[in-house]
Amino acid sequence: MTRRMKWLAAGGLVILLGSAQVAMAQGDDGVVAAARASGEVGEQADGYLGFVTSPSGAVKSAVDAVNIKRRAIYTDIAARQKATVQEVATARGCDQLAKRVAPGQKYSIGGSWQTRGDGPIALPAVCG
Repeated sequence: MTRRMKWLAAGGLVILLGSAQVAMAQGDDGVVAAARASGEVGEQADGYLGFVTSPSGAVKSAVDAVNIKRRAIYTDIAARQKATVQEVATARGCDQLAKRVAPGQKYSIGGSWQTRGDGPIALPAVCG
């Protein structure tokens, strides 16, 4: 992870932890949690949730809502840190892949969906 990415991730994490919207923005509601568990939805390296399979209407709505909330948080962090939304989202995506994807859950790096095993995820070069 580049020095700037580390700084963005650390600064963004502090702001995110202080936000009351964090749990919802991370996708901890029942619909998204069930979709993660079933493999319909997974984390992407770009900081957003993605669809592994064609979603039902309820899953699509729930994931879209999470991604909208994440983008709002990333936008706020980017403005405070004088960074781009994409830089903040990517830094958060690296953190999500490293810390949030549990064994058996799906994740995507470079558009290819994979299932996490027991070991750590091999993070993309942008994560360092």
